[in-house]
Amino acid sequence: MRGKINTNPFWILLALIFLLEAWLWDHLEPIVARAVNVIPWGKLKVRLATLIEDLPPWATLIVFVIPFIVLLPLKFLEVYFIAKRDWLAVGIVLIVAKLLGLGVTAFIFDVTRDKLLQMGWFHRMYVWVMALRSWAHDITEPVRERVRQLTWMLKPQRAGRFFHHFMRVRRNAFRRRAA
Repeated sequence: MRGKINTNPFWILLALIFLLEAWLWDHLEPIVARAVNVIPWGKLKVRLATLIEDLPPWATLIVFVIPFIVLLPLKFLEVYFIAKRDWLAVGIVLIVAKLLGLGVTAFIFDVTRDKLLQMGWFHRMYVWVMALRSWAHDITEPVRERVRQLTWMLKPQRAGRFFHHFMRVRRNAFRRRAA
C-alpha cells in the first residue's frame, strides 16, 4: 500500500470515509462495553466469552449474527418511517442504527479477535485491512494537516490574524485576475 501518494479527490474522499468508519469503530467499542456493563448482563457476557473460548475458530463467525439481530427492530422502524415519509425520523434511525451496529460489532470483534485470527484467510484479510488503514492515513495526511491548520486559525483569539490573512489572499487573487 505504501509508495506514491495519490492526490485524486475521489481516493482522498474514499480514504476519509474509511478513516471515519475506523475512528467510529475505535471509539464506539468502549462505549458499548460500558453500556453492556451498566445493563445487568454481566453473567451473559461472561458466558458468551466462555462459549466463544470453547468454539472452533470458524464457528466464532456465527457470533457476528448478534449485531444483525440487535438491529432488526431498527430496520423495521426505518421501513415504517419510510412508508410514513417521515424523512427526519428515517435519518435519525439510520444514524442510530449505524452507530449501534458499528459499536456492537466492534465489541463482539474485540471478544472474538484472537479466535478469528487463528484462521489463515481471516488473518490475511485483517493484515490487508490494517494496511488499508495505514494507506488511508497516509493519503489523507495533507488534508488532515490543512484542516488542523485552519481550525487553529479559526480559534477566537486568532480570528483577527485569520481575517487579515484571508483578506491578503483575496487581494492577491483579485490582482492576479486583473493582470
